[in-house]
Amino acid sequence: MQSLQPFHTFHLAVSAREIIEAQNIEQILQIWKRAKSENLPVLFLGQGSNMLFLEDFNGIVIINRLRGITHTQDEHFHYLHVNGGENWHNLVQWSLQQGIYGLENLALIPGCAGSAPIQNIGAYGVEFKDVCHYVDVLDLTSGESFRLTTAQCEFGYRESIFKHRYQSGYVVTAVGLKLAKNWQPILKYGTLVNFDPQRVTAQQVFDEVCHIRRSKLPNPDELGNAGSFFKNPIVSAEKFIELQKQVENLPHFPQSDGSVKLAAGWLIDQCRLKGFQIGGAAVHKQQALVIINQENATGKDVVELARHIRKAVAEKFGVYLQPEVRFMGASGEVDSEQTIA
Repeated sequence: MQSLQPFHTFHLAVSAREIIEAQNIEQILQIWKRAKSENLPVLFLGQGSNMLFLEDFNGIVIINRLRGITHTQDEHFHYLHVNGGENWHNLVQWSLQQGIYGLENLALIPGCAGSAPIQNIGAYGVEFKDVCHYVDVLDLTSGESFRLTTAQCEFGYRESIFKHRYQSGYVVTAVGLKLAKNWQPILKYGTLVNFDPQRVTAQQVFDEVCHIRRSKLPNPDELGNAGSFFKNPIVSAEKFIELQKQVENLPHFPQSDGSVKLAAGWLIDQCRLKGFQIGGAAVHKQQALVIINQENATGKDVVELARHIRKAVAEKFGVYLQPEVRFMGASGEVDSEQTIA
């Protein structure tokens, strides 16, 4: 067995049967073929930034190291072809240095480019789908590659076709991004609303997003964590009206379909759970949405703490939180919501 501790941001003391860093598609296909012949499960990791290992992984972990960025442009748009193993935050920084704007709200999101479409990552009013042009996918069984348009990816809130139809036997090898030359800042959330949209620069938005995230989210190399542990829940208009009658100053974000998104961190905070600890896992004292590896936590500790949080929020608000983090068992992904129900 090989230690997975350095390969995921929760830094739990778990292992895998084998860990291989793949530099190209041919290598990925060879490893996949061998794993299938030996009847071993396979897990693809970028930076392991959105992953909770419940136990040792009884198979082969392939670390995506496909690198390279290609830039083309026309009169109205910049186009970036980004291989899946590129670090996402480094990509955001690089694009700004090239005078290519539109990714700045997505600064400091941990992980690799290949993971971005799976979760449809998002922050501060921008989601991956807003900048996506296409996603390149490798069918591991046939060895064929194909390209999906943004519409074909079936993006939703932290949701995509890569969690369903293309979850098993496929891997994202590259993403295509389309960024308008006529840049318009997105200043809907947090302290970004204080900027003047006519005068603000993309660099200022990037700097502010980095400042906010660093002030709220612990560095995983100092305190293991997987970022936001729960999704922000979306409730019906009726449920929101009912909640508003009970709760003063309830933070909320109306959605285009009439539903309302609530702030999971705020709901957890109202249950006075900051700093609450079970085993080695704790709720972060600065940001209630983050569960941290306080002292040699196990996957079981994190699950028990997540279950406690979910129950407390449900009892107080009648809202059931769903994990944003993916849960990994000995042979593959398991249903995270069922695990903490």
